[in-house]
Amino acid sequence: MDRVALAEFLRSRREALQPEDVGMPRGQRRRTPGLRREELAVLSGMSTDYYSRIERGAGPQPSEQMIAAIARALHLTLDERDHLFTLSGYTAPGRGLRAEHVNPGMMRVLDRLDDTAAQVVSSLGVTLLQTPLAVALLGDQMGYTGHARSLVYRWFTDLDSRRIYPEEDHEHHGRVYTAQLRAAVTREGPRSQVAHLAEILRAECQEFAEFWAGHEIGLSYTDQKRFIHPEVGELSLHCQLLIDPDQSQSLVVFTARAGTEDADKLRLLSVIGNQTLFTH
Repeated sequence: MDRVALAEFLRSRREALQPEDVGMPRGQRRRTPGLRREELAVLSGMSTDYYSRIERGAGPQPSEQMIAAIARALHLTLDERDHLFTLSGYTAPGRGLRAEHVNPGMMRVLDRLDDTAAQVVSSLGVTLLQTPLAVALLGDQMGYTGHARSLVYRWFTDLDSRRIYPEEDHEHHGRVYTAQLRAAVTREGPRSQVAHLAEILRAECQEFAEFWAGHEIGLSYTDQKRFIHPEVGELSLHCQLLIDPDQSQSLVVFTARAGTEDADKLRLLSVIGNQTLFTH
């Protein structure tokens, strides 16, 4: 671990990042170039004292999880993130994990959608980032571990994960998830993580195996996607995708037509927020 170089690199990246880049107000009397240490600490999910010690070159070696959190908060590129891991005394994440590094441009878009239900999802169906309104609508999808991190895996192995969708829509969801996973396997190859996930699901779930045997491809949702929320009832929302082809990630945005009951329900959800309405 190169404490001096790590501290200098963190300071330079923090000072180059503006509040507007991460969806924060600039405020008045800002003398510090870029973000303040306490602001970056909040974005990283750690205490100001802990982050400050890292940037001063003091304290224990940060964990890999902490370094990954700082990399996300700083909106680092893949090369910058790998450099950060190396300075911290770790081997940079392998190619299989590189797809989970959210593109800085996509992160900047998400930061400006704080009043919108939106999230970034990988080709494995792993939710990498969520806005607060997405958490209120869909539940916290970032707290899972193992194969359960994948929405596709949860859909076919944990029927409780389907309860936020009308039952009559379940078959179509399953067929779409299967077709999307097949497309990802074709794109990323038979030795990829997505191919491994498909093999696991074929062995564990008869429903998935039957859909997979159908060789359907190119299926998608209609413009509208229906949800059942325990607080506001049924919503019908537009589901739009912004795809990052280089990293096989999608920015999923859920919106409602202005002036409709669905728009009113979304506004209510933004007030309710995430009150642990869903449990794992």
